[in-house]
Amino acid sequence: MTFELVFVLVMVTAMLIGLLAEISRPEIIVFTVLTIFLVTGILTPEEALDGFSNEGMLTIALLFIVAGAVQNSGIMERFITSWLAKSKSLLESMARFFIPTSILSGFLNNTPIVVTLAPLIKNWCEERDIAPSKFLIPLSYVTILGGTITLMGTSTNLVVHGMLLDYGYEGYSLFQLAIIGIPITVVGLVYIFTIGYQLLPEYKGFKQTIKEDAKEYIAEVIVGETFPHINQSIEQAGLRELKGLYLVEIIRGEERLSPVRSSTVIQEGDRLIFTGLMSTLTEVQMTKGLSLRTGTKLDLDELKNGNTQLVEAVVSHQSSLLSKSIKQNQFRSKYDAGVIAVHRKNERIQSKVGDIHLKPGDSLLLLAGKGFVEKYQQSNDFYVLTSLGTPESLKRNARNGWLPVGIFFLMIILVTFGVLSMFKAMAVAVILLLATNTITAREAKGYIHFHVLLLIASSFGVGIAIMKSGLAEWIARGLLAVGEPLGLFAILLLIYLLTNIFTELITNSAAAVLMLPIGLETAANLHLDPMGFAVTITIAASASFITPIGYQTNMIVYGPGGYKFSDYIKIGTPLSLLVMAITVTIVYYWWF
Repeated sequence: MTFELVFVLVMVTAMLIGLLAEISRPEIIVFTVLTIFLVTGILTPEEALDGFSNEGMLTIALLFIVAGAVQNSGIMERFITSWLAKSKSLLESMARFFIPTSILSGFLNNTPIVVTLAPLIKNWCEERDIAPSKFLIPLSYVTILGGTITLMGTSTNLVVHGMLLDYGYEGYSLFQLAIIGIPITVVGLVYIFTIGYQLLPEYKGFKQTIKEDAKEYIAEVIVGETFPHINQSIEQAGLRELKGLYLVEIIRGEERLSPVRSSTVIQEGDRLIFTGLMSTLTEVQMTKGLSLRTGTKLDLDELKNGNTQLVEAVVSHQSSLLSKSIKQNQFRSKYDAGVIAVHRKNERIQSKVGDIHLKPGDSLLLLAGKGFVEKYQQSNDFYVLTSLGTPESLKRNARNGWLPVGIFFLMIILVTFGVLSMFKAMAVAVILLLATNTITAREAKGYIHFHVLLLIASSFGVGIAIMKSGLAEWIARGLLAVGEPLGLFAILLLIYLLTNIFTELITNSAAAVLMLPIGLETAANLHLDPMGFAVTITIAASASFITPIGYQTNMIVYGPGGYKFSDYIKIGTPLSLLVMAITVTIVYYWWF
């Protein structure tokens, strides 16, 4: 073992530990390792920057824009809503929802599909008194499965495709992965409709919990004439820093003041609406001139008015809100919205709202301005934004109607018949969307997930370091030493398992980039078709069902479904084993 090999091994191991421990954002960790390889001379500047100009990575950037335009058209929501309305039983509803969704995810990036449909299906479930937890994990799973049918279904497929092109191979055709993607999708759907559905927990939705426990969320205090701080600001009156309580709204006659600012002046007769720890109201009750209204019939829905709405927001894995408390983030001034409560794993966090340090997947109940959902729908801070009172607000802007959908499927046809490559087709689609004013340049920028692109581009450079240092060959020989006595099937199984473990613990794209050089080296040592190994790694990297952290769509439904980490293990393990068995068997007999 050379010093260079050992150094790369140590850095990659440290990177994996950092990703697993979540010491920082994934893209920051991987980019840091890439920078170390550049500074130490392991990589040349050209090699370090190779991922930033890779065709697969750039195709993903363009696909984000096209998928965002299709999502923004509202076509998917309208179709799914009308389609579900025709179902007569729960099983029929599942079939009507999940079968088209799995097909759609083969042609659109699955992340925007889940972002769009999760609030829709959650509201649909709550209106029919069905636990949303019965539908949201399956939503993530079917989009993951459907994404393996085509080249463009997931970012993982495009990443491996781009790497194959860089290494001098042909890459994937549009439907090359379908030989595995279709069987695992069909088997996955059957599993979800039968065994999987029975294993899914029945957790009440956030909306249902709020309505049942409304009195635990809000308290009403009346300002009397003896209150010493009348005509003074909220801050001067000392109502900003109460223990465990948060002033979310002031009702003044017919006027509703929300969000409440520090400078808002208190007047006699004001109704102060607090949320937080209702058990700590003693401090307020003992204040001269303030009286707690007992037996109030005010509920959460009454907090809404023409200028405000109740919103559920799910904190994303890439959110700028992480690692600081809500107060430290200055949430109210930053978003012009007040946090009423925070739910984690379907349980309300019993502590002062301002002191809560947010984690990925947390659900926030917000009292926000009317345009909040539209303004922050594309923000990297949140996975899902749902207006609890008006499901219609989830409908995206239907500007230009079917035009973005028509442009998208025209490009698919051109790619299918070999007229254009995937990259060229998506580039043309983006130009047409901009030229027809279907989207603006600002909207296009908002659709791009730059943190995902940085992660993928940085991972490419790390993959080159693994190959260049000889680490890939060293690991490949180790795999062969273990698997060769057991035969080729065992070797494929080991590669699949290793890739799948990486994708469950870190991220799908990073797992694919780390494992592809190892797979190609193994194929070279065995003098076998490298495409079989590449396909195995591609599917294994996408098939993340056992943890919420391995795939972005799993994390998106984590909070809204109220799931526990163990729910993914219980439901996802059988599905993961089924997909592994089908994938390895097909690769073994089809490619070798």
